[in-house]
Amino acid sequence: MDHSGHGMTMDLPPFTLGRGLAWSADPFFLVACLLGLALYGWGVVRLVRRGDKWPVGRTVAFAAGVLSVALMMCTKLNDYGMVMFSVHMVQHMVISMVSPILLLLGAPITLALRALPPAGRGRKGPRELLLVLLHSRYMRIITHPAFTIPLFIASLYALYFTPLFDTLMGSQAGHIAMMVHFLAVGVVFFWPIMGVDPGPHRPGYLMRMLELFAGMPFHAFFGIALMMASSPMVETFKNPPASLGIDALSDQNAAGGIAWAFSEVPSVLVLLALLFQWYASEERQARRSDRAADRDGDKELAAYNAYLASLNTRGG
Repeated sequence: MDHSGHGMTMDLPPFTLGRGLAWSADPFFLVACLLGLALYGWGVVRLVRRGDKWPVGRTVAFAAGVLSVALMMCTKLNDYGMVMFSVHMVQHMVISMVSPILLLLGAPITLALRALPPAGRGRKGPRELLLVLLHSRYMRIITHPAFTIPLFIASLYALYFTPLFDTLMGSQAGHIAMMVHFLAVGVVFFWPIMGVDPGPHRPGYLMRMLELFAGMPFHAFFGIALMMASSPMVETFKNPPASLGIDALSDQNAAGGIAWAFSEVPSVLVLLALLFQWYASEERQARRSDRAADRDGDKELAAYNAYLASLNTRGG
């Protein structure tokens, strides 16, 4: 059964992790991953050459994000994911929840703004176009929680519980478009929440936490719905190849368990990152206040004491 559009027959042997991790590159994602790493590397080298620093942790996070996409799309996991709901769900969850978080921790927009040279007066180069895009109404809309949270939820329910999923899985172009969509949805959802890169929305830490958890109950419920179902719900995975030796319903239940688990783990990691950022921000604010007090001899305190003294005098 040639099902994947990869030009490979889908009479795959039973799934094992070793078989799943064997090399089987999707050309689109292979080129995209190499290009992403090359552009990021160019930006870092450019900064270092002019004597600027760029945190190693950010480079490691971005590289890990790109490699996580490559792991899902350039190995046999991508072939097994065409015929096994559980493996497909691992692909979906990693690409929509793990990869975006790692990529955003790499601060690629900040790197681009620092590395790209400004165009001459009255001209628009890549840096200027990026700034225009960041400040555009379009970007304000697609990164607003009123857009990102419903989109995040709809990417599960509207896709898997309608014929759209089967249509997309029927061609290689459709499958690539779906995976790109998962990655894009994850990026626009986590971008304002992570707050590492500049963007149209910079909500406070408490609001970011609320945004983070707003979509998670729906995510968990989707996983539970798949786990509790008494019959296969997605046409594509109803009749897995006999060579796999799996039961469609058991595989679907496993997919539900994976979706449910992924609604929890990345959320906790992002929450920890937010709490760390919040603490660091408070520390910086306190240091700034201390420096300001040292510079001006604590004028604020002196003014407050004078105000209390004047109240005393009036009271007397």
